[in-house]
Amino acid sequence: MGFIAATISLLMAFAVSATPIPLYDIYRRADGLMYSDLSLTAVVYFVGAITALLIFGRISDHLGRKPVTFLVFGLEAVACILLLDVDSALPLVIGRLLLGLACGLASSAIASYVVDSAPSSPHWLPAVVVANSPMTGLTLGAIASGALVEYGPYPRVLCYVVVLAGIVVSALLVALSKETVTRTPGLLASLRPKFSLPQADRRLYPVAACTFVATWALGGFFQAYGPSIAADQLGTQDTLTAALVFSSYLLPCVIGGPLAGRFSPATAQRLGMVVFTLAVGGVLVALKMSAVGVFLLTSAIAGAAQGTVVTGSIRSLLADVSPQKRAGVLSLIYATSYTGAAVPSFIAGQLSHFMGLFQIAVCYGFLAVLACIIILLFARNPQASNVQAITCA
Repeated sequence: MGFIAATISLLMAFAVSATPIPLYDIYRRADGLMYSDLSLTAVVYFVGAITALLIFGRISDHLGRKPVTFLVFGLEAVACILLLDVDSALPLVIGRLLLGLACGLASSAIASYVVDSAPSSPHWLPAVVVANSPMTGLTLGAIASGALVEYGPYPRVLCYVVVLAGIVVSALLVALSKETVTRTPGLLASLRPKFSLPQADRRLYPVAACTFVATWALGGFFQAYGPSIAADQLGTQDTLTAALVFSSYLLPCVIGGPLAGRFSPATAQRLGMVVFTLAVGGVLVALKMSAVGVFLLTSAIAGAAQGTVVTGSIRSLLADVSPQKRAGVLSLIYATSYTGAAVPSFIAGQLSHFMGLFQIAVCYGFLAVLACIIILLFARNPQASNVQAITCA
């Protein structure tokens, strides 16, 4: 019961966070939001996730998994209530900040709840759930929201009412499940950010950071501008198509991650980055041609390549890292990744004052090319006896 409740809760947490995204172009056209406002929503979302991950990421070790899970749902419920009445950028920005905080907490507390309550067999089940739930939840949330907005009544309200009901059901399931952690002292000390990088792996970090920044930056672009891309560049205002545009880059990561296990970390980085860069070029061509099918295909290829290159980078940094140091390394990896999404999103928002969406997308293409060159020149395998088989998370 606990494992099922935790799995559903993890999926729900990320599904809720994607619910507003198909509505972005409606907000832009009806409420006068600008591209810079949409970019700001991505920035605050990632800032919220970074804050939760680095500062509050360990509080469930002291408070318990269930109380922090309820906190996640509380933050998301408040965000949904705010988003029921969007008439300017402010409620959207605040709502996205709360959703970012919630997803950051979910990445630590609910993911840990999944691992804690998982059955002993099959042994790979909790890893698969934790690795794939964020992307799956985001995709399901975006597509369900897009369908409700496009085909259901009250397009600006119904999707939030549905996810609020989902939050209530998930919270009830958690309430009926067993706690897996005994409350312990040290809560205040746990708020101090803690991440590290073993000396032997520090030479690998700059190369890995390039892959995190380039791939997560494009994810931030899709999050901020997916619906606007569908409307302005691909010629459709269908919110379901807008949801597919957003999801086309995210979900294929689930495919690309396991593929990296067939190669050494450096090979996965090089191969994944080359395919990623070529796919981004295909995305730009599709945008220029307003070709929806080509855009979705090349976006999916880019997403799968992201899964490969990021998994290769994570494996290189985690090779032979002791369990006691793994949490610190992972904190650094995700802090780098979220920052890599937030900073380009902020810059894109500033560029949007005098550049169009296609020109901004070209800038992301240049970032991919630059990262690809660095990876081809400097990627190498860790000097380790045991390279971890980590899947895309």
